This record gives sequence, structure tokens and C-alpha cells, in this order.
Amino acid sequence: MTHDDGDAQRPPGGRRRGVGARGVAVGAFAAVLAAGLALAAVHGGSDSGGSSAENPRTDSSARPSGSPSPTSETEWNRAPESLAAVGDSITRGFDACSLLADCPSASWATGTDRSVDSLASRLLERPKAHSSNHAVSGSRMADLPQQMRRAATHDPDLVTVMTGANDACRQTTAQMTPVAEFRESFREALRTLRADQPKAQVYVASVPDLLRLWEQGRDNPTSVRVWGLGICQSMLKDPQSDRPVDDERRQEVRKRVVAYNGALREVCAADARCRYDEGAVFAFRFSAGELSSWDWFHPSRQGQQRLADLAYRQITAEEGAGSD
Repeated sequence: MTHDDGDAQRPPGGRRRGVGARGVAVGAFAAVLAAGLALAAVHGGSDSGGSSAENPRTDSSARPSGSPSPTSETEWNRAPESLAAVGDSITRGFDACSLLADCPSASWATGTDRSVDSLASRLLERPKAHSSNHAVSGSRMADLPQQMRRAATHDPDLVTVMTGANDACRQTTAQMTPVAEFRESFREALRTLRADQPKAQVYVASVPDLLRLWEQGRDNPTSVRVWGLGICQSMLKDPQSDRPVDDERRQEVRKRVVAYNGALREVCAADARCRYDEGAVFAFRFSAGELSSWDWFHPSRQGQQRLADLAYRQITAEEGAGSD
């Protein structure tokens, strides 16, 4: 689930995933996929590449060529020396490499896959030593404070946040997280971070446009069958239906996502060291090749690379920039 203005480059040496790769029959792994996606809702894990306590930070003069210079303490630092990522299955790289599995190496935030060219790889001199991934597949905003607590132990200069899709992706619209609860959980997450790391910067990605996901796959036989196994039914149930009740349901989900993004913007704006992407991820016009061929839901390696593009532009911009 990713989106953009379309000018980012393909992963170096990578090949766009074509529709042909998605023509593989889904019947053979339907039961496994259904069970695995259910497991993802409770699947956890942390892929820590190291912390500043274990690996002394390198001098800023050894920063990768072309990286921005550090700024004063009172300004947004466009050249952080360490990074921690929190969020959900997107940041874990779920289904980017293989069926029903996290693939942290393909994470847009902390991955080591060269085709993704992750944010950590672009910003840090030693990304493996100075980045850590505390995202949990299947998690929702209510789980973010605990992730922030773990991230804070790594003394990060920058914390990346991408979560909220699972709050809207439920079996029914009635089960979606109320906006007030979503907002308060995010506030609690920032308070948790600030208790231990008052100077850490925070980059907050907007929640992806789930309606765009439906539009991209609604007419593809493979995606329709895979979605029928139970993925994000609040949006993807009966994907080919044009009945008013189904259109209304999809619009309700989209409105909730828009409201979530408003809450992210509001809470982030109250924190001097927080930068919201101003809807850049939500506005990204992702393509079929940027979705996993396993589930037509999570980003492929190419999709992860595009997310890294968006984040890098936002974090290294002189002022907060983005599209809404």
C-alpha cells in the first residue's frame, strides 16, 4: 500500500513486477494464506541492527557522500546518525520477499536490500549498526506506545512511524478504531518516547489510501480471489460490487483514514521535533508492480523503495513538504 507523484526511480537493477507474475494460481495456497494473514495479526518481532550503546556512532565527517550536514540543536536535523523504526507489517516488509513472512531486509525504513535502498541506507554511514526495527506485523495504533518504549532504548536521533492501516482494515467498518482513541494512542506514544528521548526527532508517514488499493486490484481475478480469503474486508469485501451499500462502505473506510491522518498531523504539530509527511504516502499513486504478488496488499520490494523515496525527501527537506 503505497502512493506517490510517479517520479521516483526503480530499484537499481530491479525489474518491475508484471501482471504475468500475478497470474499464478492462488488455489494451492489459499488455505495457507488465510491462516498466515490471521497469524500476522498477532505476529510480533523486532529486528535490531544494533544500538548506539553497543556500536559507537561514527563522526559526522564520515557521512555518506551527498548527505545534508547536521543542523543546530534547535533545528530539524536533516542528517541523523541513528534511526529506529516503529509501525506495522509495512515496516516489517511482510510478504515482500516470500509468502506469509516478514522480510526486514526489504523494509523501507531499515532494510539492507540494495534494490530497496532504505532510509537507513541513505542517511546513515553504518546503517546496520545504527538502525533498529521495532515494528510488529498486525499491530495497530494502540500498540505504538510499547514499540516506542523499545525504540527509545536504542537512543535514536530519528524515529520513523508508519501505522494506522490496520486500524481501518477490519472485518467490518464498525470494528474500525474510533478517531479519538487513535489520536490519544498516538499522543501516548509520543509521550512515551519523550520520557526517555526528549530530543529524538520523529518522522510520521500518513496512512495509505486504501481506496486506491481497491481501485488497483478490483478487476484482477487473482487479487479478487486472494482478497476473498479475508484481507481488509472493511474495504476489500466484494471488490467487484458496484452496489450503493458497498460504495458507501468503502467511502466510510476512506473517510476514517483521512480522519486518522488529520489526527497524526494534529498531534505531530504539537511536538517541536515531529515532522508529518503532509499526506505524501496517502497521496501516492502506487501501481500494481508496487504491490506484493503474494497478497496484492502489502508493498513489494519496488513499493518499499518508493516509500523510502518519499521518506528521504521529507526528512532531508529544509522545511516540511508534501502533498495532501
